[in-house]
Formats: sequence, structure tokens, C-alpha cells
Amino acid sequence: MPLSEQVVLVTGGGRGLGSAIAVAVAAQGARVIINYRHSTDSAHRLAEELGDRAIALGADVTDPTAVATMFVDAADHFGAPVTAVVNNALPDYSFNGDARSDADSLTWAEVDAQLRGIVGGALTVTQAALPGMRAAGGGRVINIGTNLVQNPVVPYHDYTAAKSALLALTRTLSHDLGPDGITVNMVSGGLLRTTDASAATPADVFDAIAAATPLRSVTTPAEFADAVLFFLSPWSRAVTGQNLIVDGGLVKN
Repeated sequence: MPLSEQVVLVTGGGRGLGSAIAVAVAAQGARVIINYRHSTDSAHRLAEELGDRAIALGADVTDPTAVATMFVDAADHFGAPVTAVVNNALPDYSFNGDARSDADSLTWAEVDAQLRGIVGGALTVTQAALPGMRAAGGGRVINIGTNLVQNPVVPYHDYTAAKSALLALTRTLSHDLGPDGITVNMVSGGLLRTTDASAATPADVFDAIAAATPLRSVTTPAEFADAVLFFLSPWSRAVTGQNLIVDGGLVKN
């Protein structure tokens, strides 16, 4: 299905990478749902900027009732079911390596919080989308990952473990949902220049990462969003269960 005919839900779409993905999707003519939990003002402001093909809807993606309501409201607004979801939402997290728990202090509560938010949220949203996708004859699920799974240079043990589990779920869901014409893929990035999460990153860190990449640059949210568009488009119709790392070539599969 061309992007211009799709209804795309971007979770955590009110700011950061999620907002860049929402903008990229809308630029291709798709109708887009900008999901948010706390970013009420920025999500509604973005929806206004994108015009009548966008709507901002609040829901905690780990709450099945709230997610179900969001899907009903989206279908009522656009008169069509959601045909693609981008599972981008994250639980609250501080991307500060010096402040994260190390191997001696990491607790199961920290790991569980990330598993619930990252894996649980993606599963809840995907399950809510399946009836509409099946009715439409197919769909797209794109999970947002991290290159820390392949290159764990920062001790984000809880976050990285949850993203690893999300990659496994991506692959198992792709096998299960393939007969329904639903593809499930992951797009994984590293440090992006710049989002809310990376705003406090010192310039010398960005420069060091850029120097280590073949492209000699740090990936931007807009560049990352372009890769998401590929998996949403008909051009990826024969691709499922894959993890594309978009980080300027820093990490190679």
C-alpha cells in the first residue's frame, strides 16, 4: 500500500525522534497519529503544524484500555483503520552513562521497567493494530531499536536488554504475522544529532563518534526517519524480520 494511502501510528511521536518520524510520514501524504504520554503540548502543536492529516492522541502504550481507546478514536477521526505502527515510545529514562547502574548495583526493578515499557508497550500496540491490518489485507510494524545491542559501549544494561528482547519479538512476530501480509522490522540507531535525549551530550563526544563512522558524521533524526519510511513503503514488501542499523556505518551487522 502506498504511504499516501496509509494511516500510521507513531508512538512517542510528540518529541525527539518520534516527531521526526511523524513529520517524514506526513510529508509522504500519509495520515499520522502522534501518540504521546506526557508531551501533550508538543504533540498537539506538531499535529497543528502537519494539518488535517495528523491527529495527536494521548495514551500510555502499556495500558491496553488506553491503547484500545486510541485506536477507536483514530479510526473514527480518519474513517479508516491503522495500517502501520512505529513502536518508538520509551519509558522514562536518563541517557547518562555516568548515572546508570553498573553490574554491581543494577536491580531487577530497573530491568523490569524497561521490559514493560519497551517490549510490553510494543506488544500492546501491535496487538491492538492487528484487526485493522488484517481487514486492510496487510500492514507494517516497525520497532525502534538501538545499536547498543551490537555495540554495548555504554552501561545501559536495562535499556539494552529490553531492546534486545524487542529485536527477538520483531523476529518471532514476523514469522507469525507474515501469512497475514504484515511485515515486522526493526530500525536501530545510535546517538542522534540532536534529540531531547542527546541534547546534553558534549560536542567532543559527537565529534568522536563522527570520526569513527565511515561517513564521518553523526546520524540526524531526519536521516533515521528516512530508513523508517523504507519499511513503511511498498519497496520493502519482501523484507520482514530484519534489523537495519542506521548510524553512519559505525556498527556493521
